[in-house]
Parts: sequence; structure tokens; C-alpha cells
Amino acid sequence: MTKKSILDLKTGVFVEVDLSVEEQAEHDARVQAYQDGAFDRKIKDLRTKRNRLLSKTDWWGASDNTMTAEQTKYRQDLRDLTNGLTTAEQVEAVVFPEKPSE
Repeated sequence: MTKKSILDLKTGVFVEVDLSVEEQAEHDARVQAYQDGAFDRKIKDLRTKRNRLLSKTDWWGASDNTMTAEQTKYRQDLRDLTNGLTTAEQVEAVVFPEKPSE
């Protein structure tokens, strides 16, 4: 059972007490909802980092530049990073491609 701290106003001391059945059920539901959202939070963070890396190389595709095959592959690999990811563990295991020289 999960505990909560209650301030005893007479003594000014915090006392640990068990959650009620209703409080425990609400606590468990919140914990489960947070755990269920782990993939969504992690994939959002991954996409943010990926998009930042892509934006740093956008200039490679300017009309007065020609991207090398390595640069094109790097950008495509970044875009493909999230393909097939279905679990938070898979997202954590992603390895970003190495940026080629400019």
C-alpha cells in the first residue's frame, strides 16, 4: 500500500499513513496512465532531436548546392529513424547516424 504524509496540526509533525482504497485506486490509475504514455513522450523527444538535426543540414539542399550521396543518405536515415518503432525501449535504443563532412 502507498503511503501519504499528513501534517499533525497539534504536534507540527508529518505522519505517514496508508492511502484509502479510493486514493490507492486513483494513485494506481495515474501511475498506469503515466507509464502508458511513455512511448508517446519518448517518440516526441526523438522526433524533436531528429528534426533539429535535419534543420541544421537544410542548407545542404539549397538550390545553389549539390548534396553528396553521403549527405543525402544521412538526411534520409534521419527521416527514417522513427519507422517501425512501437515501444519505448525501441526508441531508447535508437542510434543516430553519423553526420558526414560538409
